[in-house]
Amino acid sequence: MQSNKPDAADEWTADLLPPGTQALRTEPLTGGVAHTAWRVALSDGREVVVKGGRSVPDGFFGQEAESLEALRDIGGLPTPDVLHVGPNSLVLQALNSELPDTPQFWETAGRAIAALHDHESDRHGWHHDGMLGLLPQENAWDEDGHRFFAEHRILRYLREPNVEAAFESEDLRALERLCERLPGLLPAAPAALVHGDLWRANIIAAFDDTPVFIDPAVYYGWPEIDVSMMYCTGGVPEEFFAAYYEVRPPVGDWRERMDLLNLREWLCVVAHFGADEKSVSRIREVLKRFA
Repeated sequence: MQSNKPDAADEWTADLLPPGTQALRTEPLTGGVAHTAWRVALSDGREVVVKGGRSVPDGFFGQEAESLEALRDIGGLPTPDVLHVGPNSLVLQALNSELPDTPQFWETAGRAIAALHDHESDRHGWHHDGMLGLLPQENAWDEDGHRFFAEHRILRYLREPNVEAAFESEDLRALERLCERLPGLLPAAPAALVHGDLWRANIIAAFDDTPVFIDPAVYYGWPEIDVSMMYCTGGVPEEFFAAYYEVRPPVGDWRERMDLLNLREWLCVVAHFGADEKSVSRIREVLKRFA
């Protein structure tokens, strides 16, 4: 998930590595809401990325490893190799430390996500709940995509204390009205395997400068959920979207529904951090337009 807040600040300790593995050098990386990350040179000559978090929920890193493997094994999407999963850490293959910001890179990324979305299900959801940041991602199976999106991607956040505190009662009622109107606002689409937390910061590069995808929160859902987050969080060149929709032609004007589809992301940010000015403003704009 996107955040303007400081990263988690766990300190490096040797027990974040697998037993018998020794670090020669550690370099802090930009981490995330739930963890700190380091690029680590090991005594055996390998370089790895270690993600560590002492306060993450039980099973947090195991779920991330499962999501990475699902993207690769089911969806054919390039992801880093998972080298070790511990109670407080995840060790991954280290890849290119620089992102090649070229049209070819973003075109390749767009086509890769389009190919991921070819893997469909007759139900929306996943075989268990997951995590988005430090909060649960509800994934109960549902054959109705509009109901799934309403109940598990919008209304579930109205129970979060930070969301209740950030909005007036009329805002909350407007969110409920919007959910009732979803079938008339968003075209029905088959559930596809989605990354679930796709924005610019969660795309890195292999050593051959091809895109690799990290930090997923997978489930089967509307494909444009991924596209909307890329579009609304910014910093993604037009080549990504052109390549994606060349493979998967859109229904109608896809840009018109991006803000509505990204409502979950803005609600998630508020649920984590309180009345984030940008997110609250964008949510109210969506409500004014659609509710």
